Amino acid sequence: MQPPPTLRTSRLILQPLHQSDAPAIQKHFAHWEVVRYLNALVPWPYPDDGALNYLRDVALPAMARGEEWHWTIRLLSQPDQLIGSISLMDAIDNNRGFWLAPQWQGQGLMSEACRAVDTYWFQTLGRERMRVPKAAPNVGSRRISERGGMRLVSSTESDFVSGRFSSELWEITRGQWLALQLK
Repeated sequence: MQPPPTLRTSRLILQPLHQSDAPAIQKHFAHWEVVRYLNALVPWPYPDDGALNYLRDVALPAMARGEEWHWTIRLLSQPDQLIGSISLMDAIDNNRGFWLAPQWQGQGLMSEACRAVDTYWFQTLGRERMRVPKAAPNVGSRRISERGGMRLVSSTESDFVSGRFSSELWEITRGQWLALQLK
C-alpha cells in the first residue's frame, strides 16, 4: 500500500509517519499530560524505546496493510519540528486518534488537523461513518468532537493510562459531515 499523502491546512503540515520520526515522538509523547487519557494499552512509564517499538511493530505495519493512516503534525512555520500525531484506523468504534505536545494545545491546531483527516476519511477513503472513543474527563478532546459535528452515541467504562473512567463514543456520519461542509 502507498503511504497516505501529505495534507496541508492553513497552519499545519500533516506528513505520513516514518520510522525516522521515532526520536521526536519519544521526546514529545512521553509526558503525563499527553498519555493520561489514552487507552491503558499505552505503557506508563513510557519506555525509552516506546516510540520506536510502536512505529516499527504497530503503526507502520498497519499502514503497509492499508488498515491505518498515520501522520505527524508540524507547523507550516516550523516544518522540521514534530508537535503531535493524528491517525485514522479501519477498526470498529475506533476510527481516529491523536495527541499534541502540551505547549501547542489550546490553539485550535488539533481541530484543524481533524478537519483535514476527516476529509480524507470521508472523501478519499469513502467511509460512511466515523466513530471516536475518548475518556469522559478529557474535556479538550470532547470539545474537538463537538466542534467537528460529532454526537455522543454511547458511554461505558474503560481503562485508561490514568485509571478507569467513563468512556464516551462519539460519531459523525458521512451525511452529517457533508452537510457541515455546505455551511
